[in-house]
Amino acid sequence: MSTSAIKLEISWKNHLEGEFSKPYMARLKEFLLDEKKKGKIIYPSGGNIFFALNSISFDKVKVIVIGQDPYHGPGQAHGLCFSVQKGCALPPSLLNIFKEIQRDLGIAMPKSGDLTSWAKQGVLLLNATLTVEAHKAGSHQGKGWEEFTNKIISVLSEKREHLVFMLWGSFAQKKSEFINLTKHLILKSAHPSPLSAHRGFLGNSHFSKVNAYLKQTNQEPINW
Repeated sequence: MSTSAIKLEISWKNHLEGEFSKPYMARLKEFLLDEKKKGKIIYPSGGNIFFALNSISFDKVKVIVIGQDPYHGPGQAHGLCFSVQKGCALPPSLLNIFKEIQRDLGIAMPKSGDLTSWAKQGVLLLNATLTVEAHKAGSHQGKGWEEFTNKIISVLSEKREHLVFMLWGSFAQKKSEFINLTKHLILKSAHPSPLSAHRGFLGNSHFSKVNAYLKQTNQEPINW
């Protein structure tokens, strides 16, 4: 996969350029092209696959939220984990995120589930898998995206300091192996899904904990 064809913000391209010449990325590109040739619908749209990275430069990241894969319904996914495009109904996990923010910080429930405003403030909303086939959750897992996004987590951990990693659920928590615990804050809890939110996500106070840590390390808090 040629970096010249990838619309990637320059600071990220500088750190990730080597990944695009690796065999796994060539296989991933071939897989995606084959799926499109078969007429399969893939989310998010091509221009939004790297939206999480293109929303904020490498040096401006403060907080990393790790999701699993994009929403697979029409008009939902736009490249930010847990976020949906304006006009979409709030998915259950996102609704629980907003409920916890309201409980934790007293911020009223928003009408839109578009989290672009978080991204612009330095919240990297990173899915482990960056594409999915329409109506088939998890369909692009194990095709190479995880290696790429693990590299993103690793290079952030290595090159930056005083970041906050929000790891919700067992899948995200496994990513802690790529994070230097001496330089960064890791916040772990249950996943916000309705199946598990009552087992520790609701009541975790992660959003106030993020802002307290940012203030302690002389960084601007996030307006959640």
